[in-house]
Amino acid sequence: MTVVERREIALVDLLDRLLAGGVVITGDITLRIADVDLVRIDLNALISSVNENVPSPWGD
Repeated sequence: MTVVERREIALVDLLDRLLAGGVVITGDITLRIADVDLVRIDLNALISSVNENVPSPWGD
C-alpha cells in the first residue's frame, strides 16, 4: 500500500473539499403502479459554499 492508499480523510474534510468547489446533485424518482406513472420527482441541485467570489443570493 502506498501512502495515498492508506490515507484516511475525515467526513468534515471531505465535505469542506466538495463544498469549496461545489457539488451538483441530480436524480429522478418515479412512483408507478401497473405501468402507470403516478408521481414523478426531478431533482437538480447545486450546493456550494458562499465566499467573496460566490456571494449569497440573499442580501444581508
